[in-house]
Amino acid sequence: MQRIDIFLTSELSGGLAAFRHDDFDVVLHRWSDFAELPLLEGALWLFIDWVLPEMSGLELCRRLRADPLTQTAHVTMVLEEDNQEDRKRALRMGADDYIVGPLTRATLLDRVLGASIGEQESTGLRVLAQGELTVDVAAFQARWQGKPISLMPNELRLLRYFIEHPGRVFTRTQLIAALGKQEPAVDERTVDVWIGRLRRALKGVGAGNPLRTVRSLGYVFDTV
Repeated sequence: MQRIDIFLTSELSGGLAAFRHDDFDVVLHRWSDFAELPLLEGALWLFIDWVLPEMSGLELCRRLRADPLTQTAHVTMVLEEDNQEDRKRALRMGADDYIVGPLTRATLLDRVLGASIGEQESTGLRVLAQGELTVDVAAFQARWQGKPISLMPNELRLLRYFIEHPGRVFTRTQLIAALGKQEPAVDERTVDVWIGRLRRALKGVGAGNPLRTVRSLGYVFDTV
């Protein structure tokens, strides 16, 4: 199965329930604060409203294209009306396409599932790296200097998230949210267990300890 993660900046008529169709698992997310995206398991689509509370949709599109983690995502601008000049501005700012709102679940799924499989595959990250430490997303495998690192799923996903955001301090609550572990609720101290296992695994293969504890805040992945 191929997963597609869809983020929307507004409410969706028809709801955000996950959807399965043939070889696709489609997971929908409401994205309201424009903070860091959680850990993504599949191809990334974003439906951006033309008008947003704190900035324009055009500005958000510009920021997405400037971020290495989202620069290859599929961005659809949701226009308030079918205006030729607005369409041109959206495409010039980096949107892949546009659709006239209000957006409904049916039109969204038709748009996403109607795209070519090749386009979907091109949006997904495959190998992430910080120095000689790599995470092969497709193979679900971490390596140090080419040698496999034995990690449990939560620790591997946590390492991937840190590699995607080097030098950023994350609280335990943020890390739980990034891994999609809010439901059922996960105790914040569980993060300490994940971190401990990840540190031991990295040290065991000679990768040192790039995970630094920031007192009273959380953890940060340090780069050399």
